[in-house]
Amino acid sequence: MKNWIPPMWVEGTASRQAHCDMPEGTYEREIGREGFFGPAAQLHHKHPPTGWTRFEGPLRPRAFDLNKLEARSASPWQATTILSNAAMRLRMWKTSGRMDQLARNADGDDCLFVHSGSGHFYCDYGHMSFRDGDYIVIPRGTAWRVECDGDADILMIEATNDSYKLPEKAIVGNQAIFDPAILDHPKIDEVFLDQQDENEWAIEIKRRNEISRQIFPFNPLDAIGWHGNLAPVKLNWRDIRPLMSARYHVPPSAHATFLANRVVICTFCPRPIESDPGALKLPYYHSNDDYEEFLFYHKGQFFSRDNIHPGMSTFHPCGFPHGPHPKAYETAMNYDRKETDEVAVMVDTRDMLDVHELPEGVEWEGYVDSWKGGK
Repeated sequence: MKNWIPPMWVEGTASRQAHCDMPEGTYEREIGREGFFGPAAQLHHKHPPTGWTRFEGPLRPRAFDLNKLEARSASPWQATTILSNAAMRLRMWKTSGRMDQLARNADGDDCLFVHSGSGHFYCDYGHMSFRDGDYIVIPRGTAWRVECDGDADILMIEATNDSYKLPEKAIVGNQAIFDPAILDHPKIDEVFLDQQDENEWAIEIKRRNEISRQIFPFNPLDAIGWHGNLAPVKLNWRDIRPLMSARYHVPPSAHATFLANRVVICTFCPRPIESDPGALKLPYYHSNDDYEEFLFYHKGQFFSRDNIHPGMSTFHPCGFPHGPHPKAYETAMNYDRKETDEVAVMVDTRDMLDVHELPEGVEWEGYVDSWKGGK
């Protein structure tokens, strides 16, 4: 794709390059459209754009400690729903041991992210093992089950009435970030064949968020072979090689992993921090008013946040600028850290999200005030 040279305006005291060489004593905020893909402007403020004293009304940044969800369930359809809209449903599934029935999602593709645990994934197409940090993308209509080695915590991201695809990598090439050849698929192996039996099995089918049961006098996972280019795939964050620049902080869209028409899943992985003296060294303040942002913190210290630990999540709806916490901003701009150790999953949605009712104590009510103390 080729772009015409666009008109660009510069007004007042401003840098000529986004996210670099900011005027002394200023804080840059990007106002962007279409999830970092559309037109954008960078404003230079005298004060941090997150320097509010309070929020009033229902709109606010929110944070959830999903470690405090205690109930475990054998069925993924009993998992706690955190957020949803017509195009996406996000659940936190805490499970353990062996599923004694199969699951099938007739509402859309599912993307499972294994926050903790390990085990075996069985489906129409065969068997594959899984571990912490794995994504498993399950095409709509696939029957599947898991056998966990113990407890497992799994983030479930449904692309409702849609399917997941790989992002367009454009001029960096299809092998950038991760080569599609690294994707694993289920195998018709001895482990899969050994689990086939003539006992009664049920498939729990989710359609329009209601459950129906289909009963068989045998295990429906009885394939002996298949061919084609449709199947579940597995990717671990450790196999992702993130785009990096020593002189420019690349936008979150550069870390896109899977996407549907109205949902984008990005993965933030450990990487060196920008070393150029003039480059911004952490996510910039931004007002992205076309997408809602959910972040799940899997591992490490998230370098733009304070008081966030693995298993927590944040939700930044449209309507206000957001960005790094004051101490994190100061640490980054002083170049006190030379690399990140974070692993996080970001889910951006084109449509407004509803927050579901959660058990008491899961939401961190003080998150809205966590930016206070900045200049």
